Order: sequence, then structure tokens, then C-alpha cells
Amino acid sequence: MSKEEIEALSLEESFEKIEELMNVMSDDNIPLEKSFELYKEGMELLNNCNVKIDRVEKEVQDITNE
Repeated sequence: MSKEEIEALSLEESFEKIEELMNVMSDDNIPLEKSFELYKEGMELLNNCNVKIDRVEKEVQDITNE
């Protein structure tokens, strides 16, 4: 997935995609190079999740400080 595609995913969609990647990576027959590609995509998805969670936390803090 491209960075733009990852950023367009909702938090829930990102978690579902991470779960799918984990299932694929658990296959013992997957080539090492493919595992690295999937790992990289998973890390990008996790980073995207962190950004979205941080954004929501900031919004909640802003609301509670008003």
C-alpha cells in the first residue's frame, strides 16, 4: 500500500489490515523478502494508527480544557 492509501484508512481499517498482515506473515512458507515487505507495511500502518490516536487524544484534551 502507498503512504497515501495508508493515511486514508480509518483506525479500524488499519487494525484490520495489520491483522491480515500478521496472518500472512505467520505462514512458514513465505519468502524472507516478502516478510520484510509486509513488516515494513505493518510498521507504516502502526505509525498511522499512532498519529490518528495522538490526534484524537489532543482533541479530547482540547475539549476538556475548554
